[in-house]
Amino acid sequence: MNTADLGLPVDVPSTALFTDQYELTMLQAALRGGTADRRSVFEVFTRRLPDGRRYGVVAGTGRVLDAVENFRFDAAVLGFLRERGIVDEPTLEWLASYRFSGDIWGYPEGEVYFPGSPILRVEGSFAECVLLETVILSILNHDSAIAAAASRMSAAAAGRPLIEMGARRTHELAAVASARAAYVGGFATTSDLAAGFRYGIPTVGTSAHAFTLLHDSERDAFRAQVDSLGRGTTLLVDTYDVAEAVRTAVDITGPELGAVRIDSGDLLLVAHRVRQQLDELGATKTKIVVTSDLDEYAIASLAAAPVDAYGVGTQLVTGSGHPTCSMVYKLVARAQSADPKAPLVPVAKKSSGGKTSIGGRKWAARRADADGVAEAEVVGTGPVPDGLADRQLLVELVKGGEVVAREPLDAARERHIAARAALPMSAIQLSRGEPVLPTEYA
Repeated sequence: MNTADLGLPVDVPSTALFTDQYELTMLQAALRGGTADRRSVFEVFTRRLPDGRRYGVVAGTGRVLDAVENFRFDAAVLGFLRERGIVDEPTLEWLASYRFSGDIWGYPEGEVYFPGSPILRVEGSFAECVLLETVILSILNHDSAIAAAASRMSAAAAGRPLIEMGARRTHELAAVASARAAYVGGFATTSDLAAGFRYGIPTVGTSAHAFTLLHDSERDAFRAQVDSLGRGTTLLVDTYDVAEAVRTAVDITGPELGAVRIDSGDLLLVAHRVRQQLDELGATKTKIVVTSDLDEYAIASLAAAPVDAYGVGTQLVTGSGHPTCSMVYKLVARAQSADPKAPLVPVAKKSSGGKTSIGGRKWAARRADADGVAEAEVVGTGPVPDGLADRQLLVELVKGGEVVAREPLDAARERHIAARAALPMSAIQLSRGEPVLPTEYA
């Protein structure tokens, strides 16, 4: 069962308090000042990619849609705000009936992005849009960071499957989101059952060292596992002596042994030795899975090793050194009055320190060369040039407050594979470098 399209609720009855207090104080001041109903356009973008990254990956869009649907101020939430004196009574009355009724456009989940890309565009009244800033950024910044790390790892794996196994290295709810983002970025399976239940991601798992240590001998442990799970199981062979464990494993299962897992030591050397030993013992089809603090660089270093799959934990769920994408949510246009027909006026932050923004409601397109390889990310505020009209990136996600673009998670995963493949080959290099595509402003 794939539950990605079922609109399952988030982990709390409401996402309304997944926000910063100043969103509510701005709302109160805008309501009192008469500007709350001005039509507004907010955009999510990042001014730069993490150091050394060649592209970013959009992930978390589906979770954003769930969060917007569940952004409700129920009696308990309103009671908390009243008790703390966070906003006044007129504001509480306004919040009691809050439902986002605007439009959201964005890069579809799994798409790649670059500095300045308008990853998400939120349109509606100032009041209803400003409240969504924090929850949108918290989801997109986290999930996109994990997906970018996953994408680099899957590129380094060059077709060998990757197992997400980081649940014990992060917050229990972040673990579920991380598994989802990793799947978008190219991982094949997860060890986290909550992620499997909620999002339909394939799950895997057999045993840890504790299971071997529980038994009087390694042979007893292997026998118990094989009797329970069958000869196609994966046996962990590095608790004591790897060579002896491999001999014991094949002696118990014969050539039908599914796989062995190596979790320590010089993985390149040990993998070669284990492959040779397995082949000599007739277990030529037994696969080798390696784990142990892998990242994209370690995976790339094992490209010549006889490894069939990689298990990744800590480095994945921490974004491989970059746990956030530094995305921001900025007002880029607003009407001059509350009149629905009032024209939009571009607005932008003008400040020193590299925190400027570009005003105007934006479109984005990816220009390709004659061979179909992407060559530039083009962002503009005026008419879309004829040559780019069929290469626009933003799609409608929410229309009039109703989600219109919920999709199975596999669609986002497949989209990412295609988007990455359309980039120049240098996109998957792990050496430091600038974004693989320049951002041009039309």
